[in-house]
Amino acid sequence: MAYIRKLFGSLISRMLLLTIVSVVLAQSLTSLFWVTQIADTEKNAVIANAQNLANSAVSTISFFQKLPNSYRHLVLEQLRDLGGSRFFVSLNKKMIDINPINNSDLKQQVLSDMKGIVQKKLGEHRTLYLEFSSPDDLHVINNNILLKDLPPSWGAYSLMIPSVSPPILVLQMELGENEWLYLAAVLPPPYLLDDPSPISTQQFVSITVTTFILLTFIYLIFYWQTKPLKNLASAVGEFSIDFTKPPLVEQGATEIVAATRAFNHMQQKLQSYIKDREEVFRSISHDLKTPITRLRLRAELLEDEKQTDAFNVDLEDLEMLVKAALQTVKDTNIHENIDNINIDKLLQQIVGTQKDVIRLHINTKDTFRGKPHALKRALSNVIDNGVKYGATVDVFVKDSAHSLVITVRDQGPGIAESDLSSIFTPYVRLHNDKQGHGLGLGIARNIIQAHGGEIHLFNHPQGGLAVCVVLPRAC
Repeated sequence: MAYIRKLFGSLISRMLLLTIVSVVLAQSLTSLFWVTQIADTEKNAVIANAQNLANSAVSTISFFQKLPNSYRHLVLEQLRDLGGSRFFVSLNKKMIDINPINNSDLKQQVLSDMKGIVQKKLGEHRTLYLEFSSPDDLHVINNNILLKDLPPSWGAYSLMIPSVSPPILVLQMELGENEWLYLAAVLPPPYLLDDPSPISTQQFVSITVTTFILLTFIYLIFYWQTKPLKNLASAVGEFSIDFTKPPLVEQGATEIVAATRAFNHMQQKLQSYIKDREEVFRSISHDLKTPITRLRLRAELLEDEKQTDAFNVDLEDLEMLVKAALQTVKDTNIHENIDNINIDKLLQQIVGTQKDVIRLHINTKDTFRGKPHALKRALSNVIDNGVKYGATVDVFVKDSAHSLVITVRDQGPGIAESDLSSIFTPYVRLHNDKQGHGLGLGIARNIIQAHGGEIHLFNHPQGGLAVCVVLPRAC
């Protein structure tokens, strides 16, 4: 069920499925209607031809009945020498066994009508046998001779039709003791005695070819129409990662053009807002350096050393905050193009010469689309923290069609459950070492969230801290 849902998840596949059902249903109903009409027409034609053939057979039987016995064989020889007649005629000492064709309602109706006509005009007192046989299996003269064994001049004129093998009607009537009149003839076209099928092979092939051609053109049309929509979806998915992408080309159907124009307008406003925010923040951070420097100089002029030291401590803290703020903006907003990232290679670069403390367990299927340097910085912050506070680190990578999951687990003491919710807050540090400002995990989270992903921390049941990074793949 999931495979079917995935197979028909796209707009093109759903439209093609709907078109297939519509075309097949319409063609089937139309073909069924016309086949029924044509079948009725051909059935009436077969019955009418059979009745005409029955009247001709009555005339032939009456003619041979009136002939003296000594002339009957002479007439047969003359008919064969002249090229035959509508019937293949022979006089036999007994009734010949006929191998019948398959039964059908139409065949039984034809035989019944012909038998009724013959018996009505010649009487029911004579033994009459009617049956249809295949020309390749038709016995003539006697039970050991087939039609195809006769000289061409005997059977070709009346029963053999090139490239067609129509069923042959055989009529045998007992004229006297040890004397049977044998008549064989082909019904005029159409040569139909089987019950008509709803859809013939030719019609099925025609429906298949028509459907294939129609679906090909529909696929090309929908691919052409949905390509701008696909580009729009891709741009929306990558917008959270890269705010600097150029506007999309407005093309396609009217509705798609309207959606693209609205997206371009929204992107332009957000780009302008973010650019203004960054410039203001950078300006404020930069301008703070001047008063900090001025205050530091004034503090040096104070005669009270304790006051001077107190001022310097406060100024150093303020300067650290300014530098940290600038670092946050610089490290989070990396202006680079989105590219296909080889996660294996990226992690190998992060590990570098620390293979003795960082162990990789990688199982990736494809590249990941994102910002290489930003993602490298985020993962480096997480892995470096693990090495710093947990001695050794194991990195597990699990790849799927929908997401890329990177789990970093260290062997350290872990973090108190009460501190897990605040660990991403800027300047929050759970250790007393002097290195860093407490911004690494916050920057990492911002970069991960910019890629549309999430980052979670939890204490592993077997010890140590585990950091789980979930990066969704673009659809």
